Amino acid sequence: MIAALFPGQNSHAIGMGSEMAAALPEAAAVFAAAERAVPGLTRLMKEGPLEDLTLTAHQQPALVTASIAAYRAWREATGLTPAFAAGHSLGEFSAHVAAGTLDLEDALRLVHARGRYMQDAVPAGQGAMSAVVGAGSVESIREVCQATEGVVEIANLNAPGQTVISGEAAAVAAAGAELKARGFRIIPLKVSAPFHCSLMQPARERLAADLEAVAFRPMDFPVIANVTAEPVSDAAQVPALLAEQVTGSVRWTECVQKLAELGASEFIEFGSGNVLTGLLKRMLPEARFYNVHTPADLEAYLAAR
Repeated sequence: MIAALFPGQNSHAIGMGSEMAAALPEAAAVFAAAERAVPGLTRLMKEGPLEDLTLTAHQQPALVTASIAAYRAWREATGLTPAFAAGHSLGEFSAHVAAGTLDLEDALRLVHARGRYMQDAVPAGQGAMSAVVGAGSVESIREVCQATEGVVEIANLNAPGQTVISGEAAAVAAAGAELKARGFRIIPLKVSAPFHCSLMQPARERLAADLEAVAFRPMDFPVIANVTAEPVSDAAQVPALLAEQVTGSVRWTECVQKLAELGASEFIEFGSGNVLTGLLKRMLPEARFYNVHTPADLEAYLAAR
């Protein structure tokens, strides 16, 4: 069974999706929809500058655009439908577009706003995120966070041995120092805000109101939710899960494990970058992995099947 995967932030690059849009009408139609939903976005994706594309409010709809352009080109070329989808953080919106839960233009407007809300929630410089790398248990990381003064929480459970903490800058630094003393490697991340922690509550509330105004449609296949690591088949559950995700942990390790339990054996990462494929290879080395972002990637996929 095929699982469609969709990346989150920091998988962006100048030119993302442009080759696919230039070559295939299905991808070009996605770019046209993106330009209607967020005017000026497709030029920024093609030409930059990178510092503008990196801004959260621009990067989020750009990633959805590139992912869905690749996905729809793949669908047209293969006639295949995935059994499941999952997306890392922002990528969960792409997964719901793929599953038919969300209209593409609605999703683009939502993530454009989501990016603004997340950036606005915490003044620049007051928040931070760090990757915690090492063989220690997640529970030991959680214990250190809970014992640290200030707000510092687990934001991402990306893979065994790779966790991300998020919160107030001083608290993240203090927790990082304690975890380093316990043998972990600490990598401060270049981010514009402390995502996936309780400091994002203002963004969650604003996004929840927007989600209530959008029509969610019956799903073509289940999507694994970030905050529960369980498949969702009822579109009525989706708005609350997407809102909760803003402050909740991305339980990616468990999401991948759930896909494997459900029988997925072929994983396709759609869109810019290969971050998710790298994580998956560590967790499920026996599975088949593909990246589809360019026409050459699509040709390679067709040749491999």
